[in-house]
Amino acid sequence: MKKVLLAAAVAATFVGSIAQAEEAKPDHELSFNVGVASEYRYRGISQSRLDPALQGGADYTHTPSGFYAGTWLSSIKWTKDAGGSGDVEWDLYAGKKGEIVKDVSYDVGVLSYVYPSNGLDKLAGWANANTTEIYGQLGYGPVYAKYSHSVTNLFGFVDSKNSGYLDLGANIEVAPGYTLGLHVGRQTVKNNSAYTYNDWKVGVSKEFAGITFNLAAIGTNADDKLYVTPAGKFTGKTAAVLTAVKSF
Repeated sequence: MKKVLLAAAVAATFVGSIAQAEEAKPDHELSFNVGVASEYRYRGISQSRLDPALQGGADYTHTPSGFYAGTWLSSIKWTKDAGGSGDVEWDLYAGKKGEIVKDVSYDVGVLSYVYPSNGLDKLAGWANANTTEIYGQLGYGPVYAKYSHSVTNLFGFVDSKNSGYLDLGANIEVAPGYTLGLHVGRQTVKNNSAYTYNDWKVGVSKEFAGITFNLAAIGTNADDKLYVTPAGKFTGKTAAVLTAVKSF
């Protein structure tokens, strides 16, 4: 009997070690994603003239340190709508995330939004659309608070350096595989107060066949005479937005 118990204990330890090894993440992780959206909304404002957008990116994570870096691209139309050129947004970012104490997380980093050949700085009343922000986030369980601060002019607004965006939200699993996403935000535009606004989002995400779908209601209280397409359509109107993303 003692031999049987000893063998069982050894077997259990061996199986447990295998399970832990399978659960442990590698030191270096590289992932990619491609997606499509019924329209590209950012901070509540349509970047794609209320039209569909193609998107994709890549991410690297150094698991032991929490350091990460990545890039992401999307088709856009707003720089052309403003009178400039270009049809791509190219994001570059890096940061560090981790846990301060149990259940309290942090995420700090820098993000540059690049709009190749946007040409807005050649137009009267505009600055270059390229924008860089630093950000910090604290989370507790599913709830988070994030603040982003521009260290350049913000998205083409003249003299808008030191603008800020406050993002409060939560991602709550409401049923197996279903996540409820809640968000409210406030974009302040330095020296351009007429363009300051609040936005909100309520969405549900679910993975099917390796593709993550997200359906969300998004809206803002932005000025409907300032945030418009050339045809006069309000780009911050309340709308349902569907995205589908495949990661690999």
